[in-house]
Formats: sequence, structure tokens, C-alpha cells
Amino acid sequence: MAGKSHSTLQNYARHLAKLALHFDQLPTEIDVDQINDYLYLIQQEHDTPSDSYFKFTVYGLRFVYRMYGMKDKRIELPSIKREKTLPVVLSREEVKRLLLSPTLLKHRILMGLLYGCGLRCFEVRNIKISNLDFDRKMLHVQLGKGKKDRYVPLSDILIRGLKNYISAESPQNWLFNGKPNGRAGGDFDSRYSQRGVQWAVNEAKKAAGILKDMSVHTLRHTYATHLLEDGLDIMTIKDLLGHECIDTTLIYLHVAQSGRVKPFSPLDTLYSKI
Repeated sequence: MAGKSHSTLQNYARHLAKLALHFDQLPTEIDVDQINDYLYLIQQEHDTPSDSYFKFTVYGLRFVYRMYGMKDKRIELPSIKREKTLPVVLSREEVKRLLLSPTLLKHRILMGLLYGCGLRCFEVRNIKISNLDFDRKMLHVQLGKGKKDRYVPLSDILIRGLKNYISAESPQNWLFNGKPNGRAGGDFDSRYSQRGVQWAVNEAKKAAGILKDMSVHTLRHTYATHLLEDGLDIMTIKDLLGHECIDTTLIYLHVAQSGRVKPFSPLDTLYSKI
């Protein structure tokens, strides 16, 4: 609905329900002064206006007002400034260690797809065998963020790994199957869980001795940054990532070590000029 994920809509509904219970009124019937009082109350109960409780209440109200065409009330809602933090990015040596660290072939292929194709967690879970085009060396990412499809290149080394994995594990339908469904024969018809992906990445991180505060999404950030450092243009990277707005992709310009002169520290030249 309106490009929002199921989890986002659930958060909106949960916070709007609390608002409605507080006033014993529908959110669309609550006046501006009541809303301001409520937002002030939850702002005092939580540390900052950017906390998720405050954020989902405001965004949920904006969503409802858009749905009902109540633009005047939407204007009254406070704006929430986004934190200007830069993403954590792994070095190439750290990526190499990470890709080699899992003991299971399944997990090595999982890491290879997250980094080698710049996939989101739910996108790697959604890969079907039919999405892999080894002849064209492409992966068809279906129903990514915003319900949009895209194609991303598959490297030769990843294709070799995928073929070995498929031959050894014989996955059914989904590339990464979950637990058996309990029916006769124990067929695998479910996807690998989000928690399973997160666990695999966290275990690989520990085995690789990586101290950075990384998550599944760190591999996507690293993918974009390394492509930029390798000379790929920002618009192509935007399309590969499936970003709707170029502003989202531009953040990698602040992280990548690229340009006419690679950034360096003055300590690198301080003593060489003596």
C-alpha cells in the first residue's frame, strides 16, 4: 500500500491505535491541539524527537492524512530531521576474510550475493532458482523495495559458487530454503528467515575478526562504495541499488576513496618532505 512495507504499516497501525485509545477517538477526528499535546507528551517520555515511538506516530498520521486528503492537518505536524550519519563500510581485505569465514557453502554463497549484488536482506531471501540467469550473468531481483524489479550482474566467481551450491544442496524453488514445513516428505517450501540471514552474517563477522559495527545492510553499503571506488558512475550505482532518488545514493560519495586524487592524511607527507 502506497509503497510501504508490511512492517512499516504495522508500526503505523500500532502507534495510531495508541493515539486513538489515548483520546478515545479516531486519529482523523482528533484536532490539531490534541495532537500537539500528545506529541509533546511522548517527546517528554522518550529521549529525542527522532526516537521510533515519536517518529512512527508522526509518519503514521501523515500517512492517514494523505489517505483521507486531510492536507491542512498534515502541515501542522512537526518535521523530523534525519540523522546525518555515514554508513559503515568494510575494507576489501575485510570482505575477503568475511567471504571465507563461513563453514557452510550455503552461508558463503549468501555472503557473496549480499556483497556481490548489493542486496537487501529480504531481497536475498526472495531469490528463486528461476531468477538466476547464468548465460547472461544476471540476477533478476523481483519486487525489491517499492515493489520494483531490477537486474544486477553476477560475477563469474559467484556463478561458479552458485552452481556448486545448487548441485550439492538441490534447493527447491527458493535459492535459500527454510525449515521443512512438516508435511509428509518434509518438503522445503519456505524461504530462509530474516533471523537466519542475520545470524549467518553475525557469525561470519565474528569468525573473520571484524570489529566494526556491521549488519546485513553493511554489505550493501560496501558494494556501492567499492563500485564507486572502482570508477562506476553514480547513476548506474543508483539503478543497481534500486534507489528511487539519487539523493539516497549520493551519500556514498562521502565514503568512497575516489576522485582525481585519493584522500590521504598530512602525516603521510609530513616526514617525507624533511
